[in-house]
Amino acid sequence: MATDKVWTYYQRLNDPEAREKLLVEYLPLVKYIAGRIAIALPHSVELDDLVNAGVIGLIEAVNNFDPSRGVKLETYATSRIRGAIVDELRRLDWAPRSVRTKSKEMEKVIDTLANKLGRFPTEEELAESLGITTEELAKRMEDVKATTLLSLDELTEGEGGHKEPLVDVTSQGMKEDALSKLEREELRDYLARSINELPKQERLVVALYYYEELTLKEIGQVMQISESRVSQLHTKAILSLRLKLKRWLREGSLETKARR
Repeated sequence: MATDKVWTYYQRLNDPEAREKLLVEYLPLVKYIAGRIAIALPHSVELDDLVNAGVIGLIEAVNNFDPSRGVKLETYATSRIRGAIVDELRRLDWAPRSVRTKSKEMEKVIDTLANKLGRFPTEEELAESLGITTEELAKRMEDVKATTLLSLDELTEGEGGHKEPLVDVTSQGMKEDALSKLEREELRDYLARSINELPKQERLVVALYYYEELTLKEIGQVMQISESRVSQLHTKAILSLRLKLKRWLREGSLETKARR
């Protein structure tokens, strides 16, 4: 029985067996998402804990899915699974304060340089501004990479306060009112422009990781660089994008605001 038909059957009859089939069908998706998130985490965070949180998100997705919104169950489930895992990580508060401080410091320096240069800074420019060598910068990137886990997952908020992954903004076809649709399109366009402004290697890493869904190891093989170097490029790219998108969300689109 096709997945959509199973869900329809479950919704109509509230059949426990159909619900169980749906959960089993999407369990590999939970493990896949948990595994991708775990890449950026310290070894102290157990993969099983992420999977368990993701299963809770999957259950919520099955229980709350509404096909009338024009979204596929898999798309909705992906968002809920990722959101549940991120919420669990926030609850655990696994990133040390010192690491968060370093991350914020780097964000501020990137922001200052970007405003001064009219573009994102190179690693050499960032290292010089921080008063460290490029080797020390690479080490610092490794230290703060875990703080970029929530990168594209904490910047937009969906209905009921649920955090909606920003990568989903670029692909969802949800039925919305005209104003919400306009805001979503503006945010998607702004994200695309911001990604295009990244240095070439960082732009490629973002594209391969978020859109082609390759692992860091696979990206390293494609780009013929080490996995640790891919991780550094990803970290710097996300720090830069997070700054721009936070500013966009804080200031908003003047044109959109004028329509309210």
